[in-house]
Amino acid sequence: MDIAARVEPGPRKIVIDPVTRVEGHGKVTIRLDQFGKVDQARFHIVEFRGFERFIRGRMYWEVPVIIQRLCGICPVSHHLAAAKAMDQVVGVTKLTPTAEKVRELMHYGQILQSNATHIFHLAAPDLLFGFGAPAQERNIIHVLRRYPIIGKWAIFIRKYGQEVIKATGGRRIHPTSAVPGGVNQNLAADERDALRRDIENVIKWCCDALEQHKAYVEAHQKLHREFASFRSNFLSLVGPDGGMNLYDGKLRAIDADGKIIFDAVSPADYRDYFIEEVRSWSYMKFPHIRSLGRENGWYRVGPLAQINCCNSIGTRLAEDARREFIAENGGGPVHPTLAYHWARLICIIHCAEKIKELLFDDDLQGSDLIVQGERQPRGTACIEAPRGTLFHDYEVNEDDQVVRANLIVSTTSNNEAMNRAVTKVAEDYLSGQEITEGLLNHVEVAIRAFDPCLSCATHALGQMPLIVTLEDADGSIIAARTKE
Repeated sequence: MDIAARVEPGPRKIVIDPVTRVEGHGKVTIRLDQFGKVDQARFHIVEFRGFERFIRGRMYWEVPVIIQRLCGICPVSHHLAAAKAMDQVVGVTKLTPTAEKVRELMHYGQILQSNATHIFHLAAPDLLFGFGAPAQERNIIHVLRRYPIIGKWAIFIRKYGQEVIKATGGRRIHPTSAVPGGVNQNLAADERDALRRDIENVIKWCCDALEQHKAYVEAHQKLHREFASFRSNFLSLVGPDGGMNLYDGKLRAIDADGKIIFDAVSPADYRDYFIEEVRSWSYMKFPHIRSLGRENGWYRVGPLAQINCCNSIGTRLAEDARREFIAENGGGPVHPTLAYHWARLICIIHCAEKIKELLFDDDLQGSDLIVQGERQPRGTACIEAPRGTLFHDYEVNEDDQVVRANLIVSTTSNNEAMNRAVTKVAEDYLSGQEITEGLLNHVEVAIRAFDPCLSCATHALGQMPLIVTLEDADGSIIAARTKE
């Protein structure tokens, strides 16, 4: 982390490299003017993973297994999104009940374990010890020592979600069960029974974790409301009745006041509603809503959007929690960035309740697993990943090879919002201050609230030349070299 610039007079550039406790590699650059005021703050993604490019030429049935190698944290989301897209390629519009429910169960296990990983392992050290606490304390080891109950939640809720993935997908990381047109295995009765034994405890732990977080919010109301807070549009999938549907549904976007921008949009029509912009200083795209334009069309996705966009949640405990959460803002959309954590805990309660519901559904032990239809040249699908709405779009030729692939990953949709959060925190906490590690961690806290998955999100359109620039203290370019 380069903070040597704080002792130099005049304009300065501060670099936070790497941003810690996030998946993948990124950095933040902050430029201060000669008076110590923030002039510019940017969140850069410095890695590149060109899956959209090298998936071309592969056979379509390989894609659900290959594409999930984007990430080891949320592979199930990519596995299922690709499988749903390839269902369309093989001409399937409706899966068998067993296939549909095995996939759903896997999906809820993924969201449960991923959101638990974030809230307990990545975010909790900041929330429990303070944003400016010594760096050596801000980690899961100190959480386990100081808060053993929270440490227990961290271990066992995550572990349970991984066991659900293993039982439905064949293994905990990079599952193999979802195939075009269905699944290649059902849920074995003995594994179902093992999962049933622990689900009540998991639901209780999730509810206890929410109560603990609500107590934190009550004790830090000003921080919760104001830290990296700004108004925005939101996007998520919802069901036919506008209820939360994390596995399937249609696209709904709302503005900062909760008014609907568009609703009931099929994922196949996403190109009519979104533009994917590329900027020179990041490997991550900047999507925005076409009708609103670049300046006003950016939006947020993820747990906060999932709660704000839906009319209701179809499980009792999560719905009670949603109503209380929405009431915090008088019934309108909730905007504070730190509210992502509260929303995330509501989502894991919902997932735990859905897992329980599915575990007592006999369709999971069915033997009718795959259906087929008439071959189609394109498949497009959306799913609500732990970090928000995920788009997979593929075109396949007559030789069964993928000829085009496009992904809009949840973190990509949050790109503009994360940059605005970085700027807001830099302006509020760094302008005119002596720069310390604790103050710089405030910037990272804002990024972590989105739970970015940077490996998933690093895609680009067009050429990706290597550009090296040499700048003076004012940020002026002295020299530049480009390698195509």
